[in-house]
Amino acid sequence: MAGKSRPLRADAVRNRDKLVAAAAAVFGERGLDAPLDEVARRAGVSIGTLYNHFPSRESLFDAIFPARLAALDAIVERSLADPDPWSGFVVYIEGLFALQAEDRGLNDALARRFPLAPELNTACDRGFGHLVTIMARAKEAGALRPDFEPQDVVTLMWAMSQVIRESADVAPDAWRRCLGFFLDGLRSEAARPLPVPALTPEQVARFMA
Repeated sequence: MAGKSRPLRADAVRNRDKLVAAAAAVFGERGLDAPLDEVARRAGVSIGTLYNHFPSRESLFDAIFPARLAALDAIVERSLADPDPWSGFVVYIEGLFALQAEDRGLNDALARRFPLAPELNTACDRGFGHLVTIMARAKEAGALRPDFEPQDVVTLMWAMSQVIRESADVAPDAWRRCLGFFLDGLRSEAARPLPVPALTPEQVARFMA
């Protein structure tokens, strides 16, 4: 039938699987700007074979990170199952940053947007939707300060991604102390008037472009 793609040969499937595994390892160790030559070398294939399977760097992101972000689903379940809405919020935030700390590529992926990686963007949007629900629950309980907006989480992620990236080789758990200070400031009883409003969704999109 015209337009129907042929299934990959067995050797092509093996090469693709090796490339995905190698890319996950290389990006996890070195971040998303790691050279693709290193991905091909570690997979044991030529750079041409890499581009045959993945025409762009972003197509590799789409092959790797949606499955990695699926780990957030289990964290969401634990968060929403917690009878204490504040504790549930902390479960989600700590779980999110723990995933970032384990994987430099994921840390980079969550701090930026990639227009040419639609699967990654869809996975990020799903996680963001869960976060909105978890935040609303904590606010309704009077535990989370009412002026903390979802866009503020994006700025928190930018800050924490930098802490994670710069401290990973020296003090890999340093981000936990930094996050502890942030969380104390997010409790409703700690709230004080803020000098400027939260970023708008449009501003967030421009910053992450």
